[in-house]
Order: sequence, then structure tokens, then C-alpha cells
Amino acid sequence: MRLKIVFGVFTLLFLSLISRLFYWQVVMGADLKKEASYQYKGTKTITAPRGNILANDGTWLAVMRTNWLLFAELPKLEKTSKEIANLLAPIFVDDNHENKDEYRQALLNETEKIQSALDRNGVVWVPVKRKVTSEIKEKIENLNIKGLGFEPEETRYYPEGSSSAQLLGFVGKDEEGNDTGYFGLEGYYNVPLSGKNGFLQREKDLSGVPILTSGLSEISSIAGTDLTTYIDKRIQNITESKLKEGLEKYGAKEGSVIIMDPKTGAILGMASYPSYDPAKYSEFDGALFRNPAISDTFEPGSVFKVIVMAAGLDSGVIKPDTICDICDKPYKVDKYFIETWDKKYHPDSTMTDVLVHSDNVGMSFIAEQLGSDKMYEYLDKFGIGKLTEIDLQGESNINLRPKDKWNVVDLATSSFGQGVSITPIQLIRATSVIANGGYLISPKVVDSNDALKRDRVISEEAADETAAMMVEAAKKGEAKWTDLKGFSVAGKTGTAQIPISGHYDDKKTIASFVGFAPANNPKFIMLITLKEPQSSQWASETAAPLWYSIAKDLFNYFGIQPEN
Repeated sequence: MRLKIVFGVFTLLFLSLISRLFYWQVVMGADLKKEASYQYKGTKTITAPRGNILANDGTWLAVMRTNWLLFAELPKLEKTSKEIANLLAPIFVDDNHENKDEYRQALLNETEKIQSALDRNGVVWVPVKRKVTSEIKEKIENLNIKGLGFEPEETRYYPEGSSSAQLLGFVGKDEEGNDTGYFGLEGYYNVPLSGKNGFLQREKDLSGVPILTSGLSEISSIAGTDLTTYIDKRIQNITESKLKEGLEKYGAKEGSVIIMDPKTGAILGMASYPSYDPAKYSEFDGALFRNPAISDTFEPGSVFKVIVMAAGLDSGVIKPDTICDICDKPYKVDKYFIETWDKKYHPDSTMTDVLVHSDNVGMSFIAEQLGSDKMYEYLDKFGIGKLTEIDLQGESNINLRPKDKWNVVDLATSSFGQGVSITPIQLIRATSVIANGGYLISPKVVDSNDALKRDRVISEEAADETAAMMVEAAKKGEAKWTDLKGFSVAGKTGTAQIPISGHYDDKKTIASFVGFAPANNPKFIMLITLKEPQSSQWASETAAPLWYSIAKDLFNYFGIQPEN
């Protein structure tokens, strides 16, 4: 009996040993092999340099700059964590604070951060400070603190600061801690900008020292691609400066400017305000990362009239001298009355007069001549309700309401820019059709050398007729006081009420002005949008003067001379 018990115990021990061997060799074999590899093989990632983003003259808009990671090897430290923190903190904290109490608090916070990093237990190596500049690195090295060291780390640098922030985007970290582009160009072109990391692998002994006689395995990194944009730094700087001045002058909450070559779609400048510093993005409200020029939708109001006018001319249902026979009073559509913006009516107006007076009744007349099917067809051809496919991350879109859902009221109101939502980039793209002789082109920021794709939307004759009518609107319309005498500008204002909770707020508007010059051979097309200007709700008194203020500098830059 005793022999059986002993045999049974040995049998259980043997089976237990077999099961444990099976577990370690088969179940955990791959993981253990991997861990063992880590113990005798040292692997270091070779980071691929991120590509640069360049202006059209080859100068930098975004570039990688070598900064430093300050680290500490805790066993080698000869000073206490408090002593080291007291020595380092004054180097990292700017002493130009006007308020001494704020400076002392900032200094105290930095001291606590450094001391906390150095007081970690159970580790040998700790990071102390990232993105240390070469100047600060030199100051720390002069302190001769044993146990501190530096490792190079690349940091995204934006030489122009907050200029072009929403256009460029920024570089942050993904879930795995890798550099990743977000928003704008950084987000859209993240893959080609990132390149491909390499690695270096060599065997090491038990103490972690590389074995020089062992084989060295290396796969080189592949640097990211540089991007050359169409952005003109001088135009961009003019735009940024004037936009900021305009928002302060007119008390607008937000504003954006797009300047484009209407013949090629090349974005020459794009600015939005308020803005942020992409190098310090974490210090700003995330709402600022969106680019209003491509992400914010709005009902465009009267700037939309030029598109509907062009559709009417191209379809042949009207001509520039066609008489509006309903323009003498408010126009009833279903149970609603269409009125003019100033409650003034102009009997027997021509279509040119309708655009000059920005007459909603006259636009309803055109819509009635077109009908729902043709109106929808032309809006679709102009790219309304479709992404422009601009090469920036974050473009948004609201589709056109299905054609079978349109009624007579929708037809009328869409003719003067109500009930249709678009983004600024969609609006300037659609208006470019008029500026370039009738073609829809895709806006682009990066020069890819691809062949230009153009889709015929309206005839050259219809485009020229609409442009001529826009010249008259700029000279004789409600913004005529801003017109630059002698220069041929085709333009149109828009004052759109903001829809809130099912109704339009007559005190909150988006003011806009779109125009191109010279009208017969445009060098540029520009769109200004201002959200809720306080000095005046009317675009003729806000967006239009800002447009001409920027245009003056553009005329000089492009060498555009007055006609007379």
C-alpha cells in the first residue's frame, strides 16, 4: 500500500513536470524566445527624417530641427534630486515675466517636475526634459552635473510661427508614441512626409555591452519626401496681417481668406484667424485646429448669385439685357413673399441690374426660368455639395438636398444663396469657373506636376458675360465706395443671415466678398469671409473693404496696372 502511494506521488510529480515543460516550451516558447533575443540582441530604431514643407520659392514653411532629450542615469548622480532641480529649473523658465509672482510660481512648478522625475524608484534611466534647444543644452553642460546626458531628437519647427497654422497642421504623437501629422498638409501627406524607419541590431553580453566581433544587422531608414507648395510667402504674410487687422477693425469672431490662381487651382495663400502655434499645439484649444476655409459650412447669401446667373446665361433662359417683369414688388412664392434686402424695388430691371442691385426678386425670376431640374443640374456641375478634393486634411461637405425633395420655395431661395450650404473652398472653386472661361478645376496646395484636369461647366461666352456683369456690380453695387478706380475687378458681396433653431437671425451674419482681377485675364481670385462682424452686419462695409485692402498689395505684387 505504501509503495502504491509513493508511486502515485512520483507519477503526479512527473505529470506536473511534463505539463510545465509543455507550457514553457510550447505555449510560451515564442514569447520566451523573443525575450531571450532581447537579452542578447540590442536593437535600435533609426528614425527616418520627416520631410520638409516648402513655399513656392523653396524656403521653409515646416522643417525638422535637431533638439535634445535631457536624461538622467540615476546611479551616477552625485547631487540630490532637489539640488539638481534647483540648478536646472531657472534655465527652463523664462525670467521675462512682468509679474514676479507668476515667475516664482512657474519656477516652483518646474522645480517640482524635475525633482519628481529624478525621484522615481526601480529605474536606472529617466527622461527629464524633451525638446531642449542647443542653447539650453550648452548651459546645462556648463553646470557639469554628473549623471545627466543628452540624446538627439528631431522636432518639427515652423519658422513662420503661427502663420499658415491651419493650412500646415502639426506633428503630434499617435497611440504608439510615433510622430504623426494631424490636420492640414501634415495630416493629408503624413505617409510620404514620414518616410520609413530603419533599425540597427547587434548581439550583446550579459552586462549589455555590444559584442564587437558579432554580426551587425542594419536596415537604413528612408527619409520622408519634401513637399513644395504653391504658397507664396509674401502673399501669405500680407493675407495674415490684413486679416488680423480686419477682424479687430470690424469686431468679427472669425475670418478666413483664400487666394487662388483661378486658371490652375493653385492656392497662393490661405489664412484663418484666430489661429495657433503648431509647434506648441498642446497649449491651444483644439477647436482652433480646424481650418474654416475648408471645414466650416455656411449659407453663402448673395455671393451665390453669380453662380446662378452664370447658369441662367449658359442655359439660354436669360441674356444680360433680359427684362425682369416681376421686379417691381415683393414676389409671392407659395405662402411666402420674396423681398429685396433693402426693401427697394426696380421695375424693368435687366439681368445686369439684378446683379448690381443684388435683387432677390430678380434672382427668383432667373430660378423660375431655369426650373428645378436645370438648377440642380448646374449646381451639381459647379461642384456644389461635393468635396473639392483639396489636398488638406479636414475638408467637409454638406450634400445638396435630393432633387426630388425640392419645392418651389427651395428653388427660389437657392437662387440667392439660402437653403444651400457650402464651404469657402467650394465657393471660390465654383466662382473660378466664371474667372477661367467656364472650367471646373480642383484646388491644390502642393505642386505635384500632375496634368491639369478641367471639366467644362459653362460656355466661354456665358463666363465672359457673367464676369462683365460682376464688374458692373463691383463698380455700381452696394460696395461701390470701396472700388479701386481704374482697376478692372469682377466682384460680388454677400451678407448671409445665420440660421439658428429653424429661423434666420437678422443680427448675426456672415459677410463675404468674392472677386478676381483683372476681370478679363485674372491673376488671382480671392474670397473673404467674416463671421458675425460687429461694426456692421453688411458685407459692403466689412468684407468688401478688407478684400480691396489686400487687393491693393496684390496689384503691386503682380504688377497689375490701372486700365486708364
